[in-house]
Amino acid sequence: MKCGAGHAPRVQVRHLTAAGIVALACAAVPWAARAQSVAMTGGMGSKALLVVNGGAPKALAAGDTYQGVKVLSVSADQVAIEVAGKRQTVRLGEAPVSIGGSGGGANGTQIVLSAVSGGHFVTQGQVNGRSTRFMVDTGATSVAMGADEARRMGIKFEDGDKFYGSTANGTVVGYRVSLNSVRIQDVEVFNVEAAVLPQPMPHILLGNSFLTRFQMKRENDTLTLTKRY
Repeated sequence: MKCGAGHAPRVQVRHLTAAGIVALACAAVPWAARAQSVAMTGGMGSKALLVVNGGAPKALAAGDTYQGVKVLSVSADQVAIEVAGKRQTVRLGEAPVSIGGSGGGANGTQIVLSAVSGGHFVTQGQVNGRSTRFMVDTGATSVAMGADEARRMGIKFEDGDKFYGSTANGTVVGYRVSLNSVRIQDVEVFNVEAAVLPQPMPHILLGNSFLTRFQMKRENDTLTLTKRY
């Protein structure tokens, strides 16, 4: 998508497929007097793929214990775990939850994502405290979302700066807004520039207005984002 001079930065919008996408769910649970993050990224039969404290995904079955996290039961879309005697359910598609620890805030510094079908990095997260889904797009200048999703999250984008862009379907009107917060796993950043576009989008594109705040490292199918500031 191309924007005219003096308007919002260029946002590239691609046709995305939802086939094979596994959403990422996070829950923070208490362990050793600090908050520990546990994410379920998928399943492998009787095992759940868990990411503990931003590490590499680990396939765990009921009865397994990994880094202080004991798996109690596994189903297709959720896993029951126990940490320091406390039980917690982690579900696919569930927004991050914080309990215990030293305040439970989103004060982490690292995000670890696993590629899904097609090589895309898709994750569950929050915008302004509202649950949504993201897809990493290093070709997008800023975070970008469809107008319907913006309305669902209560973003009053019509009050933002208007810009005009050209697409294959002609000229469209978009709006530039500032998001109060964007949270993924146990990492939260504030005052993130975003573009709201009229066309429906299956995910919010996680563009460079968010990504440039991190150092990015990819190894095979794992993408690690380490917070700069």
